[in-house]
Amino acid sequence: MNKHERLGALLNLIIEREQVHVDEVAAALSISPATVRRDLDTLADQQLVVRTRGGAAAHPSTGDLPLRYKATRSGEQKARIAAAAAAMVSPGQVVGLNGGTTTTEVARELAVSAPLRAHEGPPAVVVTNAVNIAAELAVRPHLRVVLTGGVVRPLSYELTGPLADLLLGQVSVDVLFLGVNAFGAELGAASHDEGEAAIGAALAARAQQVVVVADASKLGRNAFARIIDTDQVHTLITDTAADPDVVAAVRAAGVEVQLV
Repeated sequence: MNKHERLGALLNLIIEREQVHVDEVAAALSISPATVRRDLDTLADQQLVVRTRGGAAAHPSTGDLPLRYKATRSGEQKARIAAAAAAMVSPGQVVGLNGGTTTTEVARELAVSAPLRAHEGPPAVVVTNAVNIAAELAVRPHLRVVLTGGVVRPLSYELTGPLADLLLGQVSVDVLFLGVNAFGAELGAASHDEGEAAIGAALAARAQQVVVVADASKLGRNAFARIIDTDQVHTLITDTAADPDVVAAVRAAGVEVQLV
């Protein structure tokens, strides 16, 4: 694996075990102890882990990982979720996307969508507060990209703050694909950051249809800031590893669930 993949795998291991020793990491990832020490120092410099004697422990901030590290987690599941989401989009529709790895995958599926590319009428419109998504889609002639205002949040590349309200109050969205940190029947959709939650709620308020896109690891969890209640969600797209009890509760709450 390359360094990017290795750092992501190492960080995931620390999050799962809360504390690790150099030797156990070396064995788990099949790399040398010297490489482990260098990688731990790199993560510690970025304040993602706390170095301990002989290893490292999870940093309090690692519940909200930078997007570049999150991208290595649940990759296959997110790709399937993204493909199912993009298949819901018709030519000419206005699509909302907040930030996150799953919505970034949705954006990439929209970028290569055959029906959208073949459409000869007005292009589909993507409204997003994620600068990385806007940058990836800006060169696609079959998509028109609208970026909200705001201040960039380094962890997620999302624009947050009251400037976004100036735009969002003037637009209407056909379908919003909402990335979340947690989702459940009682909790609803939630985020680790209140600024991101506020933008997600504003996008949802302007959407005709709200589709939560979340892999199984996000279901039944708690997060700090609620985005929207469950009764504001029309559909959940998740993977087949989802807890059956959580899925049943979400369906009982009136949400359509697609398992992919």
